[in-house]
Amino acid sequence: EMLAESTRSQRLKAATHVAHDRLDQRIMAAQPFASRENYARFLQVQYRFHCDLEAIYSNPVLASVVPELAQRRRLPQIKADLADLGIPAPAMGAMPVVEGYGTQVVGLGWLYVAEGSNLGAAILFKLAVRLGLDEQCGARHLAGHPDGRARHWREFTAALDRTELGPLQEQAVVEAAGAAFDRVRGYVEQYMPVAG
Repeated sequence: EMLAESTRSQRLKAATHVAHDRLDQRIMAAQPFASRENYARFLQVQYRFHCDLEAIYSNPVLASVVPELAQRRRLPQIKADLADLGIPAPAMGAMPVVEGYGTQVVGLGWLYVAEGSNLGAAILFKLAVRLGLDEQCGARHLAGHPDGRARHWREFTAALDRTELGPLQEQAVVEAAGAAFDRVRGYVEQYMPVAG
């Protein structure tokens, strides 16, 4: 009974929370804020993931659903953060193209992961400040949206909740979000080794 009354974004959160928690724990195990060197590895993960997202942020179908879609991109800030630290952008490996990448359902699932990470970045930004980084240098991509993170996230979840999707399409959004978490996890394994 409870599920019928929940919103799509709430159901998506419930369906992906194990994958999300696991990813968070794995990232923090690599101690990304212990040093600038570790943080640079975290930036490389962000770079690869946001390169994967480029086609989604420029998708006209999604732009008609999600407010200010193109302005939500963080790749330019990530590139600037890498440059600030004197780190070359990692080479683009041959990652398989996302299945159904151009579709609304896949885009919404990947955006859920990207936009959620932006909401959660408030804590990370504070940790980056301890490394002497800020929104002008090295931690641009972690800085909050001028309108505030919470409002930006609410606008996204409202768009997600009001999009007309059938049960199969909603399941496809869940699967796409799972695939996005898996993709980030793969980059974390590649760039962020755990000591010991």
